[in-house]
Amino acid sequence: MTLVHGEVDHGETERREAGRQEVADEKAGSGRAAGEKAGSGRRWATLTGCKEVLVVVHSTVYGQRLHDIYPLLGADLRVHVQFTVAPHAFNAGAAAHVRSVGGTVLPWEEAARREFDLVLAAGSQGLDRLRGPLVRLPHGAGHIKLSPAGSGSGNGAGDARTVSGLGPEYLVLDGRVVPAAFALAHEEERAEVGRGCPEALPITEVVGDGCYDRIAAALPARERYRAALGLRPGERLVLVCSTWGSGSLFTRLDAVLPRLAGELPRRGYRTALLVHPNVSAAHSPWAVRSWATATARGAVTVLGPEEDWRPLLVAADFVIGDHGSVTLYGTMTGAPILLAEYPHRDVNPRSPGAVLARTAPALSPAHPLTSQLDYAARQYRRSEYAAIADRISSEPGRFDRRMRRLLYRVLGLGEPAHAPEPPVLPLPGPLWPRNGATGRSGQGRR
Repeated sequence: MTLVHGEVDHGETERREAGRQEVADEKAGSGRAAGEKAGSGRRWATLTGCKEVLVVVHSTVYGQRLHDIYPLLGADLRVHVQFTVAPHAFNAGAAAHVRSVGGTVLPWEEAARREFDLVLAAGSQGLDRLRGPLVRLPHGAGHIKLSPAGSGSGNGAGDARTVSGLGPEYLVLDGRVVPAAFALAHEEERAEVGRGCPEALPITEVVGDGCYDRIAAALPARERYRAALGLRPGERLVLVCSTWGSGSLFTRLDAVLPRLAGELPRRGYRTALLVHPNVSAAHSPWAVRSWATATARGAVTVLGPEEDWRPLLVAADFVIGDHGSVTLYGTMTGAPILLAEYPHRDVNPRSPGAVLARTAPALSPAHPLTSQLDYAARQYRRSEYAAIADRISSEPGRFDRRMRRLLYRVLGLGEPAHAPEPPVLPLPGPLWPRNGATGRSGQGRR
């Protein structure tokens, strides 16, 4: 034992004991039973006997999608939540996302050796390697996109294109439905599962959409979000949002952003660009910012992949977008929408996104941008866009309640004896400080 100022250092004794135990554990090594519960080796944990939950973060987008679920579990001392990053083409930034919420990353190979009481994910890759009942969520709104041509379904369907995220290639492996439960936002999506993957119908459950509920709750406080961003009274915010891949608005940045910089009046307008995090994961955040800043000549504020896009959407006066989820969520807000790009052949024709493509005006290269924004505002009919927004969630305002019920049923626990308290969409920091200083984006005032 060590003496510290004349006293016995009991911490040193504990550290040595822990060290001896670690050596013993290393000798036992991976010889523990393959099905051993994740919590059984937590000798030095303060809370023991918890239900073990593994959150699988495939990418930044998937992590952001799961973010609204953490409060449903995180306040229960009976539940221990851990995180892992799964193999994925776009998982650059996924570990940073986990750290940003205060989590630590359990190595993927270690996660695959353990057994959990609940596995929670918004993606599909690699999940067959994990042990424990899996609850899957969608990672976007409306299931707009079709699976890539030639991807097949894994069951002899050849080149048949299913709805991305809802076909058997996302839910079935070797004839077995992988998830224990598939949580969907709308009854239309359940019907889509019935068309493309009927064997998964028994495990589907409609719970609503967390992002939809957060945006809807924030809209009455729209002016507060605008003030927090640094928008002055009367200033118009034009939000440009792009999904990833060919056919996205990002492929036309050199045609769209120079017009924003050159045609919008320097007074009275603010512009911000939101790019799907998969683009940054594939090309690097530096490359995305460099391309966007160069094409916009520094006049457009570029949001990073870690930014919460929802306050920007709540605050927007106009949305210029494509077939991505953010554009679809824009139908909730009352902001007129212009479509700068829309690859109709790659869009599910039964989706609300397809209806949006038939409703919103298309950005024209032949007419002044300001006149097109004015035209979109004049043609805007709130009832038309509200009908599209209604197809995002068939359980508006009920996501937290229904999702918690599902999770606790899988865990085999009684729910906490209080209604879930949905977190309020946080106010953002300023993008355009009113004193003219540089904001979070690194862009000054226009």
